[in-house]
Amino acid sequence: MKLKFITFFVLVLSVSCASKKEVLYMQDASTNGTGAINYESSAIQPNDILKITVESLVPEAALPYNKTSTQGMQVQNIQVLQLDGYLVSLNNTIEFPVLGEISTAGLTTDQLNDIIKDRLISEGHLSNPTVNVRLINAKVTVLGEVNRPGTYTFTEQNITILQALGYAGDLTINGKREDILITREVNGMRKVTHIDLTSTAFMNGEFYFIKPNDVIIVNPNDPRVKNAGFIGDVGTILTIASLALSVTILLTR
Repeated sequence: MKLKFITFFVLVLSVSCASKKEVLYMQDASTNGTGAINYESSAIQPNDILKITVESLVPEAALPYNKTSTQGMQVQNIQVLQLDGYLVSLNNTIEFPVLGEISTAGLTTDQLNDIIKDRLISEGHLSNPTVNVRLINAKVTVLGEVNRPGTYTFTEQNITILQALGYAGDLTINGKREDILITREVNGMRKVTHIDLTSTAFMNGEFYFIKPNDVIIVNPNDPRVKNAGFIGDVGTILTIASLALSVTILLTR
């Protein structure tokens, strides 16, 4: 009977622990940690909000091509900037002052920047304008076994999956590091991929850099799944172990 109890207790501990191999990031970094970084711009998507500013040698000449806040001043508050931004329609278009409807389908912010600048010059609006197009509502959603799941906005041109997970407070000890899910919409199609954070291989793939509207899902590791379906937490383990010990003592008297 004592042997059965000991066996049971060992099994309980084994299903509640994660191995060292499961929790360490980029375990092959010492041999595969060096490589070129390939930056790339993201294509503009429906519901993106763009801040577009136009400047010229004569500031007054550029005024008709710029949106300003309701107070008539330049502001830095991101929510006000979004209200004054250009919302990309479901048909991938924006309505730009004077120039009218402009298609954003398949374009990056840099490409849209060049198109607006070329039209301002070729159509005789401004002689030497400076145009700046920037996405101001980029966001990523992180769900599952992280410390602070939620949706996070970012203003950088490029952020990595590690930075996105950092926004969410990193994975919990129960996060499945070798199988992170990322969902991404590309040209109206949804792509799902699996990332192994215990290897450096993901750093050379297309999903190393996060794109706006990506969703990252951190599933629970095997010990967490087993605990959820068999034994809830450490307190439950101790309660069951104490009960089993009491029963063993009573039966062996």
